[in-house]
Amino acid sequence: MARISYKLMLSNQLDESEVMDILNKSKLLGPRVYVVHVNPDPELRIFTVAQKLQMMTDTYTWLATDWLSATLDSFPPAKKTSLGFLQGVVGLRQHTPESNQKRAFMSRWKKMQQNGSASSELNTYGLQAYDTVWIVAYAIDRFLDEHKNITFSPNTMLHDMKISGLQIEKLKVFNGGNDLLDILLQTNFTGLSGQIQFNQDRNVFSGGYDVINMDGVSVRTVGYWSNVTGFSLSPPDSRTGRQDSNCCVDQRLHSVTWPGGKSETPRGWVIAADEKPLRIGVPNRASFTEFVTEVHGSHKINGYCIDVFLKARELVPYHVPYTFQPFGNGRSNPKYDDLVKMVAAEVFDAAVGDIAIVTNRTKIVDFSQPYASTGLVIVAPIRNSKSSAWVFLKPFTAEMWCVTAAFFLIIAVVIWILEHRVNDDFRGPPRRQIVTMFMFSFSTLFKKNQETTVSPLGRLVMVVWLFLLMVLTASYTASLTSILTVQQLSSPITGIESLIASRWPIGYQTGSFAYNYLSDSLYISRSRLVALGSPEEYESALRLGPGDGGVAAIVDELPYVELFLSRQKDFGIIGQPFTRGGWGFAFRRESPLALDISTAILKLSENGELQKIHEKWFCKMGCHGEKKHGNEPLQLNLTSFWGLYLLSGAVTLTALMVFLLRMIRQFVRYKRRERQHSSSPSPISTSTRCSEVIYHFFDFIDKREEAMKKLFNQCENPHPQPINAHFKEIEGSAIAAT
Repeated sequence: MARISYKLMLSNQLDESEVMDILNKSKLLGPRVYVVHVNPDPELRIFTVAQKLQMMTDTYTWLATDWLSATLDSFPPAKKTSLGFLQGVVGLRQHTPESNQKRAFMSRWKKMQQNGSASSELNTYGLQAYDTVWIVAYAIDRFLDEHKNITFSPNTMLHDMKISGLQIEKLKVFNGGNDLLDILLQTNFTGLSGQIQFNQDRNVFSGGYDVINMDGVSVRTVGYWSNVTGFSLSPPDSRTGRQDSNCCVDQRLHSVTWPGGKSETPRGWVIAADEKPLRIGVPNRASFTEFVTEVHGSHKINGYCIDVFLKARELVPYHVPYTFQPFGNGRSNPKYDDLVKMVAAEVFDAAVGDIAIVTNRTKIVDFSQPYASTGLVIVAPIRNSKSSAWVFLKPFTAEMWCVTAAFFLIIAVVIWILEHRVNDDFRGPPRRQIVTMFMFSFSTLFKKNQETTVSPLGRLVMVVWLFLLMVLTASYTASLTSILTVQQLSSPITGIESLIASRWPIGYQTGSFAYNYLSDSLYISRSRLVALGSPEEYESALRLGPGDGGVAAIVDELPYVELFLSRQKDFGIIGQPFTRGGWGFAFRRESPLALDISTAILKLSENGELQKIHEKWFCKMGCHGEKKHGNEPLQLNLTSFWGLYLLSGAVTLTALMVFLLRMIRQFVRYKRRERQHSSSPSPISTSTRCSEVIYHFFDFIDKREEAMKKLFNQCENPHPQPINAHFKEIEGSAIAAT
């Protein structure tokens, strides 16, 4: 992600005052890495001025192209002893491989210096100049071998140019220039500077560079670089750029001494200087000032968001000078989109506050790690149902209660009918039977019955009835728990879908992104959106309602709503947040401070400091739990359970019908036997009225099942007693046994 942030232009003359002015201005910029690319300068004026400006310290990094090595290699040994101010500078030198030819030439050059024939040292450009002479000499020699002659012709373009004293018109042009150029491009020989060969673009194959480092007054080679291999500890092949077989695999350099004599790699940039601190835009809020605002009359900025930023700044491992600049007039909340745009336009270096991280903002600025979770929620009026003394009746509708009570009575009667003939627990005096009948039915809710069912039909009815009671009990418990723990909404709005479907006005906070989200993403008509600027306006609009100039609900971010609800008991949140997001600090694109602040925020979250800051600002009057509410708990009605009631009723009715059919069959059989064994005509067979038949039938049902069985077993006796006598005898013995 390295890039050149600024380019500082210098004239060819390198006037010292000009250099000082430009370097002074550059100190106010963020980058501290300087890449110096100028013509060879024996006076090294850039570094001399930088030393005067105290810019050769450990907070700066100086890189130089090969002009520096060309200059230093040309210095005589005596001058190289005064280069201590260059300590830590890293530069490049065109790589020239060692060879016997080069060593022999350097030996001859030393002798020429001793004889006075040469006065300067040789740099790589000197070696390349020497090779250039030989390249041209070889090319001309080959040209003469091939063409045997050199010819020239006058240049018509120069004929009309008459400059006094120069006689340019007499210059002639070499006729074999193109042929000589072709021979030059075919050059392939080894010179002092290494292998010389031209590529298809007519450039000499690069032999790479030596990476040099100024350490005191000495120049150290700390590694090599080429287009193919990158950084390396061994020299590349001078023609192709390939490394030899002894190259290190990890592609590192030797240790580098940086300005100030340090070996640690410098950071290479500062966020801001004390002379030009960071300009941090801060929203000057008019409402919910606990988050961030300017204190009137003191020009001091404080709030929850400011404390988070200051705490995170303490964990940043370098100095960050800054100034807070309020954004907004303080009479109404500013538009946060405009604040973010001013960061992108470099009016501000950063923005600190309750800034929601949304898509359109992340396209123009970089955000820190979120320091607070948020999302849009719906606020509506609520009513408290826990004050009612009859709240235990609310889980079921009146219809549900009536049907349930009726089934208790029906089950009680049916079980008594089914068990009366076979179960002694359901016999006895009428009062006792009535008490037993109803106690058996209602006590199935709470405990195991003392009385047990004996008949198969009674047990079948009880199995279905107990299953129905289990479902009813569980549903009742869940519904009552919900009613007792969740406040009921007095608004018909049950969620974002119902809010969109309605035509009622919707409130939103001035300056919030909620306006654009509701209109652009949820396609709610902007005419329905009502801007509200303070908690007082929230309360007033919600109390008035949509019919009296207020709003049906308010859509706002969760932290604002929590603060509002901590002071209001008549309103609550409907459902869950329907968007997920967070608050962060905005920075310019590619700002390194964004990453360091994000790391600091994560540390604050891990060590609990974020929670402590939250409690400091929002728990001064005691922490209030969030008033999160789901949809209004609805009463359970018969529609939800009609299938179970239908099943229980059908089984009960079927069991009763089977019982009655059995009783009718036994009654008919009983009467038939009675007529067969009666010695005198029975009045019931000839003149009994319908009421008498019913009376005798119920009287028959009231008899014990055991007595009937004995009666029918004795019907086959050859010397029967009158059937009434048999029945009375059996019944008397049963009563005596009881």
